Amino acid sequence: MVRENKLFVTVPSFFRCPISMDVMKSPVSLCTGVTYDRSSIQAWLDTGHNTCPATMQVLPSTDFVPNLTLRRLIETWSQSPPPLVSPSSASMKKMLDSIKDVGRATGNRSESLSRIADFASRSEENREFLSSVEGFIATVVGVLRNASEIEMLESAMTVLDLVASETRAREQLHRLILDGSGDCLSPFVSALQRGSSNLRVRSARVLESIAFDSESRRLITEKQGLLYQMYRLASSETDMPAAKAGLSCLIAVSASRPVKKELVRLGIVRTAGQILSRSEADGQVIDKAMKMLEMVSTCAEGRAAIGGDKRCVVAIVRRLMKGSREATENGVAVLWSVCYLSRDGEARETAMKINGLAKVLLVMQSDCSGMARKMGGDLVKLFRVNSKSCLASYQTKTTHIMPY
Repeated sequence: MVRENKLFVTVPSFFRCPISMDVMKSPVSLCTGVTYDRSSIQAWLDTGHNTCPATMQVLPSTDFVPNLTLRRLIETWSQSPPPLVSPSSASMKKMLDSIKDVGRATGNRSESLSRIADFASRSEENREFLSSVEGFIATVVGVLRNASEIEMLESAMTVLDLVASETRAREQLHRLILDGSGDCLSPFVSALQRGSSNLRVRSARVLESIAFDSESRRLITEKQGLLYQMYRLASSETDMPAAKAGLSCLIAVSASRPVKKELVRLGIVRTAGQILSRSEADGQVIDKAMKMLEMVSTCAEGRAAIGGDKRCVVAIVRRLMKGSREATENGVAVLWSVCYLSRDGEARETAMKINGLAKVLLVMQSDCSGMARKMGGDLVKLFRVNSKSCLASYQTKTTHIMPY
């Protein structure tokens, strides 16, 4: 392996001794709370100093205490792959040139991308550095566009997913993938269709990161097969990270009514209802599923699908006050859209049978938003009117016993 092609990370600053600037072997703390390497601070004190080197405070005591927690952290860190210094822009450019060289073996190019991905995963500082290297994002997007092997596709997507957290990289990604000069969305369809779970999740996250305006959302949702593949990812029954990534991406791109209608046609209401019904479902996935239902409930087709799915209505009511505040408020919004706005009698009856009135009242008494409280009030009025009409025809068989 050529040494100049390696990528390294910097030593965490709090592992360095403030005096020697080397990684501490035996960290000890003075009474000022500052930690030094034992040999360095002992040498400082032995020369007659009576101050803390970092704060210059006069030391009432020159005793020091071993910092065992920091020592364990350093030992753990030192046993991981050896971190060295950050690469220079020149060495990075050389590595990018090797990645662009299609004449090189796929395995070698993929290995270079994997080393870059490892470097990017280490710290935010590393990701910022990569984003600043001229031509870096364009090179990786070029690899993505021309990747014919799943190995190269996965390596390139991993790098893009890691750096997409940086604003500069995200904006470059948005421009390069959606500029129309080449088909950069087909690789996403391939990744979601035949990639590993890890590749599918990363692909969805990259798509979500660039879907921050109406034009990008339009291009993504109009790409043949892409919306369906994202729906398939969201429908994963045994892979919660995949379901979360799929739902999160769908929420990001589903602002328009045609997209919501298409998702309803694909079965997103049934999928979200099934997620809400699972007792073992992750809290974040529950939040995403409830948000997805709230979004599709803003169109008539979505409201009709929710109202016609009794299991989904039951799951929504049962999840109120059992998850995050956001999920609860989204649940109230869905019930309001279906039961109050659309006057869906069947959905209203289903909600009432499982104590929907009490649940909505509890939400109203909680620290919910003004809008949620307003929708809750509308639902309470609706449920109470319906409740009175039910009581009028109720035949009781209770025998009342007079007290002594």
